[in-house]
Amino acid sequence: MSKEARLRFGEVRSADGTRLVTWTNDVASDLPTVLLCNGLGTNAHAWPALLDPDCGVRVVSWNHRGVSGSDRPSDRRHVGQQAFIDDALAVLDDAAVERCVVAGWSIGVGTACRFALAHPDRVRGLFALAGVPDDPFGAMGGPLHVPRPVARAFGRGLAGTLARIGAAFTPLTQHAPVTPRTTNALAHSGFMRPVADLDTARRAVAEFLTTPVDWYAHAARTLAADRVDVGRIAVPATFVGARHDLLARAADVRAAAARVLGATYVELDGSHFVQLEQPDAVHGLLVDLLTTVSA
Repeated sequence: MSKEARLRFGEVRSADGTRLVTWTNDVASDLPTVLLCNGLGTNAHAWPALLDPDCGVRVVSWNHRGVSGSDRPSDRRHVGQQAFIDDALAVLDDAAVERCVVAGWSIGVGTACRFALAHPDRVRGLFALAGVPDDPFGAMGGPLHVPRPVARAFGRGLAGTLARIGAAFTPLTQHAPVTPRTTNALAHSGFMRPVADLDTARRAVAEFLTTPVDWYAHAARTLAADRVDVGRIAVPATFVGARHDLLARAADVRAAAARVLGATYVELDGSHFVQLEQPDAVHGLLVDLLTTVSA
């Protein structure tokens, strides 16, 4: 990317008093607004198209509890989807936005879907990227044909283990060299595929690695697997799957879309990080949804 919007950060208190760092791409406030429920522990740089000052979209979002400047809750149990729903509502209220499209990526799809059900009066549309409404661990390993029960057990087990011993790995991850060369290697690993802008991807990875491993795993293991009744979502919805996604199998994203009346499903040739790989394609789909809801 040749130019990048100025990120503007702020603070807000969630319902339980937890202080959160909020962020916006700081474009004109009269543009269509999107509330972004990001992937767990991720940051603004994971969405390069939204950082273009000419993107035509105002995004409001926040850093998860215990991530990138946001405080950990006083009660460690308050890191599940219900807490994230409360956080999303606080961010929307702070931005003085009555109603808008809600977007989610990865674990954020579960947050976005639950938010749409809990606060239907605040949601004009739903954009779900590379994630599922429920059972996130069961959706892992699609391209490797890992059976869902195995994927679910592995994901839960790994999160539980790292929640206990992950602190020992944090000095390694926080001091890992995140250079153009290592980022390019990651982008050719299969876990991620070649990205559109290497420096933006590098910044996204570097910021992600600042989160302590044990805290990230603790938050991950609290994520609900209970089935979400997305059939009650009554706004225009677009679900986007990625063919080579190792963390949210495309078939599960497609199945989730089929549960929402009138939802559109699109599959792109990318990984879990498809918005870094094909930012224009993903952004175009988001703009299409914004056009639909404003018609």
